[in-house]
Amino acid sequence: MTTTAVVNPFETSTNTAVSNTTQSVESSRAIAEVQAALAIARMNPRDQQRSMDRILNACCRPSLAESAIYAYARGGSSISGPSIRLAEAIAQQWGNMQFGIRELSNRGGKSEVQAFAWDVETNTRREVTFSVPHVRYTRKGTYKLEDPRDIYELVANQGARRLRACILAVVPGDVVEAAVAQCQITLQANSDVTPEGIKKLVETFAQFGVSQAQIEKFCQCRAEAIKPAQVVRLRSIYTSLRDGMSSAADWFEPDETQATAAIEAKSEPSLKDKIKARKAKAEAQPVKEVPAVEETKQEGKSGLFDGAPIPWDSVEPAQNV
Repeated sequence: MTTTAVVNPFETSTNTAVSNTTQSVESSRAIAEVQAALAIARMNPRDQQRSMDRILNACCRPSLAESAIYAYARGGSSISGPSIRLAEAIAQQWGNMQFGIRELSNRGGKSEVQAFAWDVETNTRREVTFSVPHVRYTRKGTYKLEDPRDIYELVANQGARRLRACILAVVPGDVVEAAVAQCQITLQANSDVTPEGIKKLVETFAQFGVSQAQIEKFCQCRAEAIKPAQVVRLRSIYTSLRDGMSSAADWFEPDETQATAAIEAKSEPSLKDKIKARKAKAEAQPVKEVPAVEETKQEGKSGLFDGAPIPWDSVEPAQNV
C-alpha cells in the first residue's frame, strides 16, 4: 500500500502573500523615511553663510588640512583636488545632506556597490553603481582575494573615490574651491620647516621607498632649504601615495646612487663568489707529474760538480783583512 503526502493547497499562496507583505512594508518604510527627511529639511533650511563659516573653520584644523588635498601625475602634469576626507567634512558642515556607500550584492567573485550623495533640501541626488571584482592588481600580477577583510578594504577604497565624486557633484563648486584654498593657507601657516620637521617628512616618505636625495632633486634644493610651499606640495603627494592614487615613480626620479649600487651588485661578484670560482678552477685543472731527479754521485766525490775537477787556477786567494 503506497501513501502520498498531502500538500497544503494554501502553502504557496500564503508564502507569496507573506513575501508581498514584507516587500510592501519595506517599500512603505523607505517612502516614509524619504518624506520625513524632505519635510525636516524644509522646516530647517540651511543658512548658507553659517554653513560656509563652519566649513572654513573646519579647514583651519591642521589635521584636516594635511589630508584634504591629493595629487597625482597624468600625462606629465600634476593634477590635484579635494580628497575624500575634505569632501566628507564639506558635506557634514553644509548640512541637510545624506551620503554613503551601499553594497548591493556579493556573489560570483565581485561586489555590486552603490555610492550616493543627496542634498535633501534641494532634492539634488547623485549616485553611482559600479562593480568591484575581488582581485588585487600588482606589478607582479593579479591574485584573487579570499579574506573578507581584504575584500571589505578593497570595496571601501573603490567606494570612497566614487563617493567623493558624488559629493563634489552635489555641493556648489565655489564652496569646494573656498575650502581647498583655506586648507592650503592652513598648511602654509603650520608647515614645519625646522630640521626636526624635515627629518620627520623624509622618514614619512621612506616607507614608500623615497630617499632624501630624491626629495632634494624634486624640490631642486637641499633638505635644509625646503620652503613651506614645497612642504604643502609634498604633503599632497604623500596623501596621493597613501590613498593609492599614484606611485613614487610618478613623482620622483630614481636615485642614481642606489641605481649604481644595484648595478654594481649585479655585475660584480662578491669576494665569496670569487674565492669559490678560483677554488673550482684549481680543482678542475689536472696535476702535472714532476719527473724524479736522478742523483749522479760518484764514489769518493762530493757530487757537487758531478765529478768534474775543480779549476783551482780560477779561484782567487783570500785576502787578509
